[in-house]
Amino acid sequence: MGRESRSLHKVKMKCGAVVRRPSPCTEEGFGLVLGYELPARKSINSSIGTQAPIPKFHPHSISSFIANMFAARKVTQSVLGAAVQRRAFSATASNLSKVVVLGAAGGIGQPLSLLLKLNPRVSELALYDIRLAPGVAADVGHINTKSTVTGYEPGEEGLAAALKGAEIVVIPAGVPRKPGMTRDDLFNTNASIVRDLAKAAAKHSPDANMLIISNPVNSTVPITAEVFKKAGVYNPKKLFGVTTLDVVRASRFISQIKNTDPANENIVVVGGHSGETIVPLLSQSGYELQGNERDEYVKRVQFGGDEVVKAKDGAGSATLSMAMAGARFTESLLKAAQGQKGVIEPTFVDSPLYKDQGVTYFASNVELGPNGVEKIHPVGKITDHEQGLLDKCLKDLKTNIEKGEKWVGENP
Repeated sequence: MGRESRSLHKVKMKCGAVVRRPSPCTEEGFGLVLGYELPARKSINSSIGTQAPIPKFHPHSISSFIANMFAARKVTQSVLGAAVQRRAFSATASNLSKVVVLGAAGGIGQPLSLLLKLNPRVSELALYDIRLAPGVAADVGHINTKSTVTGYEPGEEGLAAALKGAEIVVIPAGVPRKPGMTRDDLFNTNASIVRDLAKAAAKHSPDANMLIISNPVNSTVPITAEVFKKAGVYNPKKLFGVTTLDVVRASRFISQIKNTDPANENIVVVGGHSGETIVPLLSQSGYELQGNERDEYVKRVQFGGDEVVKAKDGAGSATLSMAMAGARFTESLLKAAQGQKGVIEPTFVDSPLYKDQGVTYFASNVELGPNGVEKIHPVGKITDHEQGLLDKCLKDLKTNIEKGEKWVGENP
């Protein structure tokens, strides 16, 4: 998604008015894919009424989302209207947020927009792309959750309007990988896209949390940082490279090896978000793999995206799993912004951990807070093999970061 040279006026499509009926898919209603709460429904047999069923939420497993889709757990209310049981993360009108998706009509942007529409913490969803954003807004806007959806046509005016008042800006815009391509092969095209969108965000929503999905993240995050620095609005606590999918894959893949529930796995992954810069720290989860089994596991985590690109036979990349990972990170950031304590997610940020080695950005577990980054967790104790992986990671990561910084310096 680049700049549009033609002059276009802003087109807004207001969708997603509050709908008070639950999903009609079953008589009992159902919890949606991410486990979000649906509007309450009064019982036809009782003046007291019941809520729509509330499924259990497992934030670390796609399969557990699906397993709980049709879970029916009625919540009985007292005559006075006080709920006996409520969801721990149900949102209130006082803590809702505007989330912007730049690149909303793309392979990641569309499912990401869908998942964000289901999130009760999002009160307003602004969708922007070089084409079709109003159509995506009209489509997801029919979903019966309370958030409103606005689609914007391309152009400076539309982009400015989309960004105005944003609390979170997610950027999945860019070209997808094809077979044989690495994330670095996307650099020249996606670098200019991210630069232009970052310029607009620095101007129209300088205080927003910036979530970068566009690859190569190891370079596009530094590009975004340099744009914000030049504009005089850089806040390192509010810039994130979304690396959540690496942890999702690492947890899923170890569960397949050990025959465990992936919902109960949370493998630590550090480094970057490309190839050998992705370092799974299996030892910190109490597992030990040896020889070929260990090497194959590490390679699959590092190059899991290639597996999807090949399987899709040139028709796309890891769009659905990336959308889920992006939605999960956004949810965690919203929880922290709205006061929840102890929210920790892996993410690629401006980090002090390896700055003495010239690596200014690094992905590790980060505690999130109301102002973004609250605490950056160190890597911790690792094995000799993992140290070898980390040494290789740091060398490549330094090159990736410098590439982004150099490019944006030469192409302001």
